[in-house]
Amino acid sequence: MAAKKSSSHQTTVTIEPPQFDRPEVEIRASTRRKKTGNAHWSGSRIVVQIPARVRGRERREFVDDLVLRLMSQRPQNAAGDGALEERAVALAELYNDGVLPASVRWVNNQRARWASCSPDTREIRISSRLRQCPEWVIDAVLVHELAHLQEADHSPEFYEIADRHPRQHDSGLFLDGYALGLGLRIESGDVDLESA
Repeated sequence: MAAKKSSSHQTTVTIEPPQFDRPEVEIRASTRRKKTGNAHWSGSRIVVQIPARVRGRERREFVDDLVLRLMSQRPQNAAGDGALEERAVALAELYNDGVLPASVRWVNNQRARWASCSPDTREIRISSRLRQCPEWVIDAVLVHELAHLQEADHSPEFYEIADRHPRQHDSGLFLDGYALGLGLRIESGDVDLESA
């Protein structure tokens, strides 16, 4: 965590690095705020504004509550292809040795899978059904598809790349349950999850 003070507004700013289940969080503690706090998205970062008097465990709970409430609104529900592609580029730098796709887009015609990758054209398509999923699930699916840019089949080398995402296994379990809830006939055991 990095903290800095702004003397003109008597505000302390603390940056919490991203974690696998939440983005980077910027906490602005201000002496001007007396009781209330708020949170908003600023790009891929969440900015939380709280009263400076809130400290310790109360501060942690205050911040966590605001972050969870904002994340439940899931900006990916409204985000277009550009935002999805930006996320894929960031994930490629983190997990896929910087190997980038030519394009990434949401599609409505993925009936048999959650996502697909065409290694020849370097295009990744993500089912619009995933818009309702938590961001970490979408990220894990993107990392899985990005790994196909290096290894077309599901070889041990492929899984070595795809499993760099810390919640790859968790996302498979989540998607198994999500498919069941949607009444889809989907095989388990792979993020591509082709229909039976």
